[in-house]
Amino acid sequence: MANLSAFPITRKWPASHPERLQLYSLTTPNGVKVSIMLEEIGLPYEAHRVSFDSNDQLSPEFLSLNPNNKIPAILDPHGPNGQPLALFESGAILIYLAEKTGQLLPQDAAGRYECIQWLMFQMGGVGPMFGQLGFFHKFAGKDIEDPRPRERYIAEAKRLLGVLEQRLDGRAWIMGDEYSIADIALFPWVRTLVDFYAAGDLVEFQRFPNVERVLQAFLARPAVVRGLEIPSQP
Repeated sequence: MANLSAFPITRKWPASHPERLQLYSLTTPNGVKVSIMLEEIGLPYEAHRVSFDSNDQLSPEFLSLNPNNKIPAILDPHGPNGQPLALFESGAILIYLAEKTGQLLPQDAAGRYECIQWLMFQMGGVGPMFGQLGFFHKFAGKDIEDPRPRERYIAEAKRLLGVLEQRLDGRAWIMGDEYSIADIALFPWVRTLVDFYAAGDLVEFQRFPNVERVLQAFLARPAVVRGLEIPSQP
């Protein structure tokens, strides 16, 4: 049986199944990327809820795994060379799990890098911009009198959706016929923009039928349905 006692995070979140990959997360768009990925690839794991309400992400135990105090993070008892591996940043985790299992990432070099470029498009563009729009539309940003920040993020969200719309024209998924980590990275954020942030009208989501089509196909996948609820609410 794997011994994870050297990792301080296991003191706050003890592993009931230390032989399994340990996931520390929440059901945010970044968090569910990894739970969906794990459900898709069928890798055994144990999920731990990192509660923002009690500032779990700022605890010394969590910071020992991710000094950037963000979810998700993982601890894989069966990492490279058979040694435990601690990893944070959702994009890095998706690549790691895809390469570990040989799933959801093209095997040819050109396809692999093309897929990773769309993953980076989410990490560097879609996630930050949709998140900022959500802040200014739904949360405290709406109290800021200056309209320019909100208008800036509306315009950028529309532009990014336009890029996705063009990419998905004639394609079932980002990479064509094959579902991949690019889809797992992108569509939780599209879902959040439209549903949780309630910004569909704001960004004129009806102008992007290909994005809507693929979003619905994504949400219909059984692994996605399960992953969106992990970690479960207390």
